[in-house]
Amino acid sequence: MISQTESQTSTFKDKTQGSSYNERVFKKIKTWLQGLSFRTGVIVLLSCIPFYIISFAQMLLPISTGAKTVLWVIFFGLAKTAQYGGLTILGVEGYRRLKNYFKKHKNREEQP
Repeated sequence: MISQTESQTSTFKDKTQGSSYNERVFKKIKTWLQGLSFRTGVIVLLSCIPFYIISFAQMLLPISTGAKTVLWVIFFGLAKTAQYGGLTILGVEGYRRLKNYFKKHKNREEQP
């Protein structure tokens, strides 16, 4: 018969092994996303804009509050997923590149 302490220890081992498995899976996904191109990152990042618009624009529809809540959760979640996925694909260097691109275009517009 297994004692209470042995049972708790085996449960703890299962949980710690599961978390390391989850960490490995997330690390593989992150590595795969970072391997995608800069252009793909920009497209994914820009796709969050329509999801944000839809998540709040659907509040104007004449449907029940429960349906509005479900739609908001779905579209807001898609927007956040696209946002963080795009930033993961771009990485730090891609983010700087995109930021510098917008700075250059802003400076060009200010000059007569």
